[in-house]
Parts: sequence; structure tokens; C-alpha cells
Amino acid sequence: MTDTPRHSLQDLLTLMAVLRDPGQGCPWDLKQDWDSIVPHTLEEAYEVADAIERRAYDELPGELGDLLFQVVYYSQFASEEGRFDFHDVVDTLTAKMIARHPHVFPEGTLVSRRQGIDATQVETAQVNSRWEALKAEERQSRQAVSVLDDVPRALPALSRAAKLTKRASRVGFDWPDARGVLDKIREELDEVEEAIVAGDDAHAREEVGDLLFAVVNLARRLKADPEQALRATNAKFERRFRHVETALAQSGRTPDDASLEEMDGYWDDAKRLERYPQDS
Repeated sequence: MTDTPRHSLQDLLTLMAVLRDPGQGCPWDLKQDWDSIVPHTLEEAYEVADAIERRAYDELPGELGDLLFQVVYYSQFASEEGRFDFHDVVDTLTAKMIARHPHVFPEGTLVSRRQGIDATQVETAQVNSRWEALKAEERQSRQAVSVLDDVPRALPALSRAAKLTKRASRVGFDWPDARGVLDKIREELDEVEEAIVAGDDAHAREEVGDLLFAVVNLARRLKADPEQALRATNAKFERRFRHVETALAQSGRTPDDASLEEMDGYWDDAKRLERYPQDS
């Protein structure tokens, strides 16, 4: 345990103000604006997710700090423009969370939290129902025209598709069960094939989008997050293909030197070793 004084949140806010100070700040930070920081925000969020999925908990303080820094950045922009500051962000968030948890804060304040109540007495379904009702009220207060209005356009396509279909399902626009989604996937796959046979590449690309959208619907039905599911498959593909490369390298070759049949054989080996690691 070190005796070195720990930095505080106020230190972080001060640091950001100095970085953006026209007289003594950092040239790179001074060039940034609302739009230029967005890609960094998305990247930092993915790095947090990656560290969690790898169970790299020792990396998380740094990754979460990088994500927090993005919030501080936007708050600094807003402060400079006289719109709001970081403290308004904290106040707005806290008030919203209190309002969305009436089963925990029945009188709408932090000091009114329930005492001695077993949290398991409140059903998860009840909490979700209250949460969605309160979010619907918030959308109405913003005079939203559509239930889809506040689904962020900057979300990754898979995540946004999942949110769009989830929102539509809440008002009854959905298949009655997963079998209906499976039928839709088969229909879309047939349409992709028809476009390919017809030599219509542009239409085939459009139909591939429809196919992906239908698959996202199936993921939602199965309560699987499509981004997480695909990231897991990406990791699995990478792991197996690296096995193929390693196996070929042991004989002084690369994938360029091997036939598809040979690489498929090593790929099957990788799958078998995952299933039966004791054979390795």
C-alpha cells in the first residue's frame, strides 16, 4: 500500500481545464471539438468491454479511466460554451436514477432509501416494467414522435438493430415466437441466393443487410447481445485460425503454401482440441 496521495475527481476536472486553456494547454487538446472526440469515445467503450470479456481486471482501472475522461471532455466543451458542466452531468444522472428506482427510493431522495428490505423481494420483471414505463414518460416529455426516436444513430449497426427491434416489439410489432424469426431468416437467405443467381450484386448486398437484421432479431429473441455474440465468434475464429498457422509453421509453411483441404483439417483439429483439451 503506497502513501502517495491519491488524485481526486476535482484534480481530473482541473487537469482537463488546463489542457484546454488557450494560454498553457495542449495543442492537440485545444484542437478537439464535439465531433472529433466521438470516435475516441466509442473506442474507449469497446476497450472497456474487451478488458471485461478477457477478465483483465488489472487493466480495468485504466480503461474505465479513459472512458471517464471522455465524459470529462464533453463536459469541458459544454462548460466553455456555457451550456452545462460536469456537476450538471452528475446531478442529472443521479436524479434520473433515483426517479427510475422508486422501489429503492420511495420518496424520491437518496436519504429516503428503504431500510432493511431484502432486494430479492422485488421481482426483476417488476423492476424492468417500472424502468420501461419511466423511460417512456421521459420520451413523452421530450415530445418524441416515434418509439424509435432516441435510439442513437452512432451505435454499432448490430447494437442499433437490436435496439430498434426491441423498441418495435414493445408496441406489438414482433413475431410471436423464435420460429417466426427462423422462417424470416430462411426467407431472407433465399432472397440473397436469388439475387446472386440473377447476377444482381447490388440487390444481393441489400438482401444480406436484411438477412443480418433478421439474425439480430433472433439474437434478441434468445436474449443474446448480438455484439457480444459476434465478438465471441471473432475470438473463436481468431483462436482456431492461429492454430492453423501454427500447425503449418511447424513444417516451415504458411497458409499461402497449403491447400484449403489441409487448412480445413487443421481447423477441425482446433475444434477438437477445444472440445477435448486433454488430447493436446
